[in-house]
Amino acid sequence: MGEIPIEELKKISFASFVFHLGATTELYLPPYKGSTLRGAFGIVFKDTVCVMDHRDCDRCILRLKCAYPYIFDTPIPDGSSRMRKYTRAPHPFVIEPPLESRTFYEPGSSLSFGLTLIGKAIDYLPYFIYTFDRLGQHRGIGMGRGRFEIERVTWVDAGGAEKTIYDSQKKVLTNSFHPLSFSQLPISSLPPFTISVSFLTPTRITYNGELHTTPEFHVVIRNLLRRLSNLSYFHCGEELKLDFKGIIERAKAIEMRDGNVQWHDWERYSARQDTRMKMGGFVGKVRYEGDLTDFLPLLKLGEALHVGKGTGFGLGRYALESRRPSPGSQPGDALDGPP
Repeated sequence: MGEIPIEELKKISFASFVFHLGATTELYLPPYKGSTLRGAFGIVFKDTVCVMDHRDCDRCILRLKCAYPYIFDTPIPDGSSRMRKYTRAPHPFVIEPPLESRTFYEPGSSLSFGLTLIGKAIDYLPYFIYTFDRLGQHRGIGMGRGRFEIERVTWVDAGGAEKTIYDSQKKVLTNSFHPLSFSQLPISSLPPFTISVSFLTPTRITYNGELHTTPEFHVVIRNLLRRLSNLSYFHCGEELKLDFKGIIERAKAIEMRDGNVQWHDWERYSARQDTRMKMGGFVGKVRYEGDLTDFLPLLKLGEALHVGKGTGFGLGRYALESRRPSPGSQPGDALDGPP
């Protein structure tokens, strides 16, 4: 009971990329850059692809075929067997802002961020490159809307090595990359009975409709199962056939030890709602003990795809003990100071 068929997890495909930027003017950015990157991308993306004068996706005849709502609004398709009470499905992308808390970048300095696309969204990579190129050259980001250029985009293989697939000289996207699935992720080095997890960005997980301030293992697994199964259904065209109830029951036997997490309050401005929204979550490090063997595939997938709410902003990012954060960074480093 509660075993996780590996073949089911192979249904989820994804591809991870790194955008390497060069500042062409002074850049003034917040310590945590996830909201800035996602928000500015969304504005320019809509300007790039929208052909309607009314600009209202909800009443647009192209809503189910347009790149913008699929990527950025992700409506629930007619006839969906999932999330029928909701208006939006999980977005098929994750932006990973740099963990560094640096706020000023002089002209000529470098900045990079990660982008992971899931399932069908991998085909939309050119939209991301073109949009960020326009954003850097014509609109800018941060205070004063500083400008930048995309120096190169790299694809990250299963072992973490980067391969350049686009650069500022040729401005041609090569097809020398391919989607990954769980079967290509290295998990053999992960210990089966005790594992440390560092929650690097605010993590917002829920249980019984409420946010949890600590990463109890079964709550993390509940949220991972929900996220992965929805991503598979809406973006990979596959239903995950898992014993969800049995997996969660087994997860309750895993104990959380040496928890050193704290809640980080973070806000972002929502242009759509014209208000500031609270997006706080916990950061820090915990250790889990118990028979983790069957849970390692879920945890490894979650490491790539994040967990909980706000993943489009880079929230819910964690690292397993075999993977180290950026040199000199600690959980929450990029979160000090105002957003």
